[in-house]
Amino acid sequence: MNDSDPLHHFLRTRRTVRKFAPRPVSEETLRRILETATYAPSARNRQPWQFTVVSNMETKRSLADDLAADFRPDLERDGLPEVEIETRLDRTRRRILDAPVIIALSLNPDRVDAQPNRKRQEAERSMAVQSVALAGLQLMLAAHAEGLASVWTCGPLFAPDAIRFRLGLPANWQPQAMFFLGYPAETPEVPGRLNVEEVTTFIR
Repeated sequence: MNDSDPLHHFLRTRRTVRKFAPRPVSEETLRRILETATYAPSARNRQPWQFTVVSNMETKRSLADDLAADFRPDLERDGLPEVEIETRLDRTRRRILDAPVIIALSLNPDRVDAQPNRKRQEAERSMAVQSVALAGLQLMLAAHAEGLASVWTCGPLFAPDAIRFRLGLPANWQPQAMFFLGYPAETPEVPGRLNVEEVTTFIR
């Protein structure tokens, strides 16, 4: 057994969980998770992430209604039958309402360096998006360390205006993801993984 085996086991046992126990998460625990998340690496150490924590039921209910209203036209344009649209929207609402804590993750462009041409500016933004994503992973691992479970959702990419409006975010913040956090009420099976040989090229 290697000394690093316990850490590898910890990293490999994080699971995406969508069902949470009706147990509150303390602010102290959330602050510890968020502080660890801020230790994620970022391009040029610009730390372009912003976290917005929501545990208030009234806000969650309004957010659920806003996102459902925003998603409906897209589902209608996809030609889905009304019953399926309602099923999907209800699932969205339930996930938001049932999660003890929601953390919205945004990119703050004020921390993205200006570049002299379009090509370099696009690369700069991509680095910022990658940096924010790393903070998201760090957040999920920190929650795992506290015995919490989480699920990453990218709904804000499809409804950024609704997120900004309901959470009172600055107009230039770019919502990237939402994390639903809580104590797990289920233990999902280990999902299939591609093996190392399928996703790696060794150049020797």
